[in-house]
Amino acid sequence: MGFKVAVVGATGNVGREMLNILDEREFPADEVVAIASRRSQGTEVSFGDATLKVKALEHYDFSDVDICLMSAGGSVSKEWSPKIAAQGAIVIDNSSAWRYDSDVPLIVPEVNADAIAGFSKRNIIANPNCSTAQLVVALKPLHDKAKIKRVVVTTYQSVSGAGKDGMEELDRQTKALYSIQEVEAKKFPKRIAFNVIPHIDVFQDDGYTREEWKMVAETKKILDRKIKLTATCVRVPVFVGHSEAVNIEFEEPITADEARELLRKAPGCIVIDKRENGGYVTPHEAAGEDATYISRIREDATVENGLSMWVVSDNLRKGAALNAVQIAEVLINRKLIAAKKKAA
Repeated sequence: MGFKVAVVGATGNVGREMLNILDEREFPADEVVAIASRRSQGTEVSFGDATLKVKALEHYDFSDVDICLMSAGGSVSKEWSPKIAAQGAIVIDNSSAWRYDSDVPLIVPEVNADAIAGFSKRNIIANPNCSTAQLVVALKPLHDKAKIKRVVVTTYQSVSGAGKDGMEELDRQTKALYSIQEVEAKKFPKRIAFNVIPHIDVFQDDGYTREEWKMVAETKKILDRKIKLTATCVRVPVFVGHSEAVNIEFEEPITADEARELLRKAPGCIVIDKRENGGYVTPHEAAGEDATYISRIREDATVENGLSMWVVSDNLRKGAALNAVQIAEVLINRKLIAAKKKAA
């Protein structure tokens, strides 16, 4: 017998992608349930060749659910994840609600799968922020080889990171500009069409945004608390796919050729790095793909033991839905969970 999986937030961008990935990867589920808020009850969503009718979160009994993939936002997760976990389901949460809780593992399977064993304290596992997930996948093999001291990262984040509203705003503004109509900014603080906005999430007292703070805190928790990191997070007019310009300072010497070979062998990484026109990956090529793509690997002569590189990934997949499903697969493959029906 397989597992019973619930996807909460099934009508959103990430929730729909979770359903797609469960089907694509032939996840060992006997039953998959689509759940959202009461206002979405009865809406139909696709799951492979099947169509699922969305059920209301407020009325759903999770007592026979094995794994709950939660992508309904931080406030919903804060309220509902403990309730669902108390009914015996393991919650894998995509929001920021639990990432910084010391009793909740924050997992990227290619990087720190062993930390997953700590899930039993709360029955909750956290998914990292989309921009952090792809970054640590690329940093891990390099850190193991030469020990990272400091990272400087600038992100170029797609509008899908802001949900369906973000994608619709870019679409609407682009059409308005082409038809010489007034452009209205609702979701973003400034026009996003044919523009870039150096501001994601709220500003903090130190001048950094919360999105930038997340990258610092999450990289330390997932990879190594001693790593120093500074980030500038920028929203760009791309529908899907986050890109990052990453500068790394190491304790030990490492050449660009060594880094390239390490990353070619690393799980979840694909290196496409030809020093010619088009010899790199852009978010357009990464959309719909599972890998974290690394290009433009080169030595930084301004510091001792420095490298720079370009990292691109589909933020809805590796940055969210795929990573959550991979966490569920680790639970099963390591026999940390058994299907309730089978145990009964």
